[in-house]
Amino acid sequence: MPNHRMNRTIAGYHMLMILSAVDFRIGAEEDAVIRHYLVTEFPFHVNLDREMEIISNLRPDEWQAHFTKAMDDFYDDATEAERHNLLRFALRLTRADNVVTKEENKFLNLLFEAWKPEEA
Repeated sequence: MPNHRMNRTIAGYHMLMILSAVDFRIGAEEDAVIRHYLVTEFPFHVNLDREMEIISNLRPDEWQAHFTKAMDDFYDDATEAERHNLLRFALRLTRADNVVTKEENKFLNLLFEAWKPEEA
């Protein structure tokens, strides 16, 4: 797990990728939500190979700690509106396949409990 600090956009990408992986099924619908996040957050093409390598080298028992670090890094850089926007992406992602698993719900709850949005 990297010890470097992630910027807001990269931290959001890491959170969404982990959220999409926790049920061990990444469908086309979830992939489309992540792609939409990338287009929204990165107005230019960015090579995410390094980030994908970091994420794919995580073991499932490391996901929560990495997710929490990304959550904290995102929070430090983000406005309230940006946090609400990421929460909307996270909700859209978990609902994309019309099934919210226990694992996905656990990670969503981590986000909502830590950020305590009044509305998302």
